[in-house]
Amino acid sequence: MRVAVVGAGAVGLTAARTLADRGTDVVLYDRGEIASGATGRAAGLCYDAFAEDRDAAVAADSLRRFRELGVLTECPYVWYARDGDEANADAIAQQVPRMQAHGRDVALVEPERLGERYPQLRTDEIAVAAIAHRAGFVDPTEYASALTETVLERGVGVRTETPVSLAGPTTVAEPDGTVGFDAVLVAAGPATKPIVADAGVALPLQAYRAQALVTEPLRATLPMAYDATQQCYWRPCEGGLLVGDGAHEVDPDDWDPDADASFERSALDRLAAATTVDATRAQSWAGLCTATPDREPLLGGVGDGLYVATGWHGHGLMRSPALGERIGEQILGGPGVDAYDPDRFTGDETIDVVDGMTIDEDEETPS
Repeated sequence: MRVAVVGAGAVGLTAARTLADRGTDVVLYDRGEIASGATGRAAGLCYDAFAEDRDAAVAADSLRRFRELGVLTECPYVWYARDGDEANADAIAQQVPRMQAHGRDVALVEPERLGERYPQLRTDEIAVAAIAHRAGFVDPTEYASALTETVLERGVGVRTETPVSLAGPTTVAEPDGTVGFDAVLVAAGPATKPIVADAGVALPLQAYRAQALVTEPLRATLPMAYDATQQCYWRPCEGGLLVGDGAHEVDPDDWDPDADASFERSALDRLAAATTVDATRAQSWAGLCTATPDREPLLGGVGDGLYVATGWHGHGLMRSPALGERIGEQILGGPGVDAYDPDRFTGDETIDVVDGMTIDEDEETPS
């Protein structure tokens, strides 16, 4: 069997490795370099603190695989709501028992205890806080490099700087001609939608822009955290902190990959309100993520031999070890995930991308 994978991010790389492991002849395409899209700009937070059983199982499986690869830096994950933010406080209090029911190592934690453990975290105005003990973060570049090494070892043909389109469900149009395959997987982030449109497939997919910055090195000992009231998150990064925010709807064909100056000021202000660290910006960027009408990914077949893997709501890298393998197995005849089947939509649904971040009933950190 010969399969083309379009998109050399975390999901595409994992799917290509899975296919090659099962004896498939795989060609991996990317219009840029390896992980030059969403994966390379991902925040890298990884946790299994989900209140929905399927999502919790997928996240736990991915965490296990990150650990096996040796790319996960262990770090507790804290999320909380401040005084006066009753909606988010109630949501956190209700989520934790559901997460515990699915075997997740999470717990509500008293703000005072949290302050004792992390003295640089301001806890005097925290109303409700929770902690996920078995969490961590992944350096996207390191992870992509490890995956690239494995796909090359397995004989995958890697063709970077090669933009392609579809001349049919299983026919890839390269710059110099067309190539036929038994199956094609498109895992190209926001570009997935126009690529499969060439084969007559409409996807309910909306791109949005998210921003992040990394501070200069700090003398700080802090967990990964999500301040639900201020709508920002952070994790340790290169001796400092990576700080990010949520969604901002954009035109995927016309967007700025540089972070806004207003975001940089706001992110540092929110960090100062949440911690006692005095941080300054070292670098910053923006990246594109993808949204679907029901916040679940599009993972599965959309035509005769044509498959997609997209719509991650900012959780693509975190889910990639489990779901990249799952789509690879599905291409070879294995079962899919009914809840992620792209056929659940007609393709013309309206998708509302809400600026910022809000707590979803089934997870503590939305996109």
